[in-house]
Amino acid sequence: MLSDAQDLLLCPQCGSAWDGGESRARSLVCLSGHRYDAARQGYVNFLTGRGSRFTPDTAEMVLARERFLAAGHYAPAADALAHACAALPDDAAVLDAGAGTGYYLAAVLAAHRADARRRARAVALDLSPHALRRAAKIPGVAAVVWDLWRRLPLADASVDAVLDVFAPRNLPEFARVTRTGGLLCVVTPLPGHLAELRGRLPMLEVPEGKADALEREASEHWEPVVRTRLAFALPLTREAAVDLALMGPAGHHHSRDELLAVLGDEPVAATAAMELSVLRRR
Repeated sequence: MLSDAQDLLLCPQCGSAWDGGESRARSLVCLSGHRYDAARQGYVNFLTGRGSRFTPDTAEMVLARERFLAAGHYAPAADALAHACAALPDDAAVLDAGAGTGYYLAAVLAAHRADARRRARAVALDLSPHALRRAAKIPGVAAVVWDLWRRLPLADASVDAVLDVFAPRNLPEFARVTRTGGLLCVVTPLPGHLAELRGRLPMLEVPEGKADALEREASEHWEPVVRTRLAFALPLTREAAVDLALMGPAGHHHSRDELLAVLGDEPVAATAAMELSVLRRR
């Protein structure tokens, strides 16, 4: 519900806070009178009338991601993020930047709320309304359509942790909205990530040193805490392998049938290789 994160969010038009007397569980009205109503599926679009030059994930791409993640293929990454956030305050506020369906955010919140005294809440930002329909179903989450390269519609020093999993990183804005001592948890692929599939499906190459580059770029506001390398086997069906490809940029350019034909009937196996970088706000 939007009301769960009303004090975290700001009006995207004027930057003012929300009028508590006018706002409701499914609508926000700022002190200047700008109004945003949640869609029937629970998310709210802050980009109405403004749009973005970037292309959001389509419904087909989101369905592919939902199937792949629901099968547990990337559960080790979700578990690592939940562990990294285990020491967040009882009333923690979390931002998931590029949240997609909210799969990783759900894992973090579920682990945090395993103690009944803890009441974390979160904002999930993504360009894709199709993805945020899923994220909006997670209790305590305000799902908001937004472009991460713009000023984030959150108050200064309002969150205790930022999650960024294979998503764009607006580090100055992450620093602005994170409280001193808060965490930035970033998952990046290693060069060997899905290398076996990249020779068979249209998937992007992964350059060296992504985590090193992150720490350099973030050094003005963040200090490294720990890096964890995650490597695990992915025994995949042909359908799951194609879902994995469709989750990324290939989903904008290729159909499912086309990728199944390219893959052929050979067995499919791959290795996930990624790195979780945890940094602390100075």
